[in-house]
Amino acid sequence: MPTPYHPSSVPERALARPRRRLTAALAALAALLAVGTVTVLGLGTPAPAGLDAPAGEFSAERAYRHLRTIAAQTHPAGSPAAEQVRGYLENTLRDLGLAPEVQDTVAEEAGQLSGGAGGATLARVRNVVARIPGTDPTGRVFLVAHYDSVQVGPGGNDDGAGTSALLEVARALTSGERPRNDVVLVFTDAEEACLCGASAFAAEHPLAADGGVVLNLEARGSTGPVIMFETSLRNAGLVEVFGRAAPYPVGTSFAVEVYRLLPNDTDFTAFLDHGFTGLNAAYIDGAALYHTPLDTPANVDRGSLQQHGANALGLAREFGAVDLARLGADGDATYFPLPGGLARYPGWLTLPLALLALAGVGVLAFAVRRGGRASWPRLAAGFGLALLPIVLAPAGAYLLWAGITALRPGYATLLDPYRPLWYRLAVLALAAAVLSGWYALTRRRVGPAALAVGGLGWLAVLGALLALVAPGGSYLTTLPALAGVLTGLAALAVRRDGPWAVVAVTAGAAVGVLLLLPTVVLLFPALGMAMGGVGALFAVLLGLAALPVLDLLHPAAGGQRGMAALRARRRGALPALAALLGAALLAGTGLAVDRFDAGHPVPTHLMYALDADTGTARWLSEETDPQPWTDGYVDGPTRLGDTFPVLGDGELRAGPAEAAALPPPRLDPLGDVTESGLRTLRVRLVPQRPVRFAALHVDPATASVVAARVAGREVRVEPGDGSAAGPAPFGVVFHAPPVEGIEIELRLRPAGGGPVRLRAMDASDGLAGLPGFRPRPPGVGIVGSHSSELVAVARTYPM
Repeated sequence: MPTPYHPSSVPERALARPRRRLTAALAALAALLAVGTVTVLGLGTPAPAGLDAPAGEFSAERAYRHLRTIAAQTHPAGSPAAEQVRGYLENTLRDLGLAPEVQDTVAEEAGQLSGGAGGATLARVRNVVARIPGTDPTGRVFLVAHYDSVQVGPGGNDDGAGTSALLEVARALTSGERPRNDVVLVFTDAEEACLCGASAFAAEHPLAADGGVVLNLEARGSTGPVIMFETSLRNAGLVEVFGRAAPYPVGTSFAVEVYRLLPNDTDFTAFLDHGFTGLNAAYIDGAALYHTPLDTPANVDRGSLQQHGANALGLAREFGAVDLARLGADGDATYFPLPGGLARYPGWLTLPLALLALAGVGVLAFAVRRGGRASWPRLAAGFGLALLPIVLAPAGAYLLWAGITALRPGYATLLDPYRPLWYRLAVLALAAAVLSGWYALTRRRVGPAALAVGGLGWLAVLGALLALVAPGGSYLTTLPALAGVLTGLAALAVRRDGPWAVVAVTAGAAVGVLLLLPTVVLLFPALGMAMGGVGALFAVLLGLAALPVLDLLHPAAGGQRGMAALRARRRGALPALAALLGAALLAGTGLAVDRFDAGHPVPTHLMYALDADTGTARWLSEETDPQPWTDGYVDGPTRLGDTFPVLGDGELRAGPAEAAALPPPRLDPLGDVTESGLRTLRVRLVPQRPVRFAALHVDPATASVVAARVAGREVRVEPGDGSAAGPAPFGVVFHAPPVEGIEIELRLRPAGGGPVRLRAMDASDGLAGLPGFRPRPPGVGIVGSHSSELVAVARTYPM
């Protein structure tokens, strides 16, 4: 018969009740701290290898010598600076005994900057390609990085680090034995504009005809561990190679699941679209510098560069040696970092393990009930109440960051603060305060055992849900739940007042630390402080896995009366109050330490648009709450979808500007034929000044586009939906246009009897020299945006 449950008669209802409670608590916390320290250190970057490193090894210092040349200045696609970088790549590869070629072509990608155009984005691209021939190829391995930068920054990290790393990898590969498989180095152009270089190579280059394995090197920050964050589908074979061949493997199948749901793209996307398999890796911390003028070689972490290159070299050698024809796998793998390596298991185990965890929690609940630790109503209450910190901690993190951005509005346009550590710790402290406060308030009423089982119950439920919608992330809660069940049953099987019960529950909590702490650490830079609530969520899940250890910080539950009960409640509240005070102090420290200054400027966004039809100009900004410097140029909101379609139809801030003497693009008619009710217009769009891109849009009120050719290529045309809203809009955005212009052929269905109106626009970069522009003072910087510093000039041509 089960032992009857009487709260007043059971002095301690926890899974462990050591006689020396304080000593046990300190020992358990020290053990978890040691596990956590080793776990975090395992996510660190290696020491950079020097110039004297062996010839067959990767050296960050040797790569850095390339980086100083590649990222000496901004070099967006089509610019003279990009041509210099391209020449440097060719010369360096020739010096290695390779025969580089330039793939010079026009390519299309889904319109990223076409705004409301509903049309196509293209670019003239010049990819640099070099092949290291294999001795007995079973396929090809492609090492990919893009050599262009954004328009306002030199791209030291994005992607000068990847480009320079590949040059050093090429040197190491050519200094030793040739690989079995072909290794192809692909330095793509126009990634920042439209991924067009990667699209051109994957779709058209002869070396890409049979597909292969792609290793793409990227960066979305300036420091931190290199994370393998994206894979092709059915990745088990790839992950197995990654785990054994990369000297510093950091990756998680949860990140792959998240990234597959996001709209973000890299060059890797273009290769996936054309049937390639492979891995995508980047370091992502220090994102305040991303796409800004501060993305210089001086701000590249050499440890991150070492990890990037060493992993790429190890993987290139391993993929270069294996039989690529046998690399395929039936499904995805579940994998995650552990100190010293990468753990992995087949994806088909995900759902069975999740169901086993659910069943295990049920078994533990039965054992707790049978042992007299909790009644069924209290077990149900423990499960229901455990949802509260799961909800409240992320909400608290959101409110905390909302308060911080109210005090420091410049954070709103940053991916992350310049010095985010203090804020991240504040969020973790707040999560600890929520969990500790919740536990102190519910522990006496419900009981420690019931709350521990309830917390494990939510871990198991979340694991089952993830197994259905994002299988690669299920391990995060399933495995800690299983560990908690096994160690909980072990604690029930030994003397409750002896040391082994404490050892058992500490071991269960250690599994939670090993699995969940890396996710907490990596989520902050991945998502930024605006989504710090996600980090708080996983911190609370870690806390739920460790509730039996947290219980050791409290006095024995049950049995107290009067002043003894009051003292017990006060002592139980101390962890929550300490954590709450810590959150406030850490947030205050962040505000005091992370101030905007000349080295860490507040980001601002400003554009200039000149309408040549009317001779009027405007300053424009994407800032919803303009900074004081921006506020000197713009005032009220506006929408420019009709006059500047490339800028989209979103709301911008605008202010009057003096018209500059800038010529609009010229539109030369080349042909005009009407047949069977369809009109075919051939025109040449010719920029009259050095520009980054040019665009042509058809006024949908005058005609709808049935088909289009740009620079001799058929482009996608979205069909109209036949609704009362009228024909679908159409436009073309062309990056790095040649000086002779772009020939465009439009097959139109006229609307009404008037002329067809074509809106031609081009855009350059840099506001200096415009009338009325005042240079930014120290402490005021440029936001990392593809439209920052844009100078647009547009004119309408009736045809």
